[in-house]
Amino acid sequence: MAEHLCIQKLKAEMHTQIIGHQILHYPSVGSTNDVARKLAEVEAREGIVVLADEQTAGRGRKGRRWLAPAGTSLLFSLLLRPPLAPQCQRLTMACSLATAEAIESYTGLDIELKWPNDLLAEKRKVGGILTELGIEGELLKYAVVGIGLNVNTDFTLAEMAFLKNRATSLAQELGRPVARESLLASILNRLEECYLALCEGWSPHQEWAARLIMLGQQVIVSKPGGELEGRAEGVDEDGALLIRLKDGRMRRILAGDVSLHPMEDQRA
Repeated sequence: MAEHLCIQKLKAEMHTQIIGHQILHYPSVGSTNDVARKLAEVEAREGIVVLADEQTAGRGRKGRRWLAPAGTSLLFSLLLRPPLAPQCQRLTMACSLATAEAIESYTGLDIELKWPNDLLAEKRKVGGILTELGIEGELLKYAVVGIGLNVNTDFTLAEMAFLKNRATSLAQELGRPVARESLLASILNRLEECYLALCEGWSPHQEWAARLIMLGQQVIVSKPGGELEGRAEGVDEDGALLIRLKDGRMRRILAGDVSLHPMEDQRA
């Protein structure tokens, strides 16, 4: 039986001023990002959190489906209106960093990041972030940041077993269930701290880059036009991945799927 989140308990542990001033909680919804985008289009105030115990049409990057059994995960979206340029990759950086820091603080687990937006525990995916922007001309009207975390998901179940080599949950790594309300409160508290700092000019680049697992390794980048192989040498201030190709040229990658080169996988 799915266990629903207790919003009263969540609010009791939050100390935010902007994020979570209103929390919309759905036992089941198609996509929290879709709900948040509709609110953004009718000029809803920033800081709304759309939260669901289950998503029937949850998605990740490139429209991929996000699988999460009801009542096991944290599935939520934030409506934000940051004073940033439309190309605001720094917002995703800040949210990734804040989420990783909050998980570490609450659970004691080490959380790494995989470019551009995955959260990892023990080298396996434990969460992801999807940022969608509303742009009008040269102005950023809003940003919807969707976050999905595998909290108490059991990847030994038959319907989830095909993911067990690539994904994990906080409960599986800890060997015990995790209180989703307390964890979410910790994440929202830290998200607001980082968001306010970002709006004041802080750059998360250095701290975000320090958590990226691919840097300094041979990688394969899959893009619509084909694949690139090279050494991941760094990321720039806007979050682009810098790849040194075999011929010595440097390529700046703004979007794509990155995996370790098979030789690096064997060394890991």
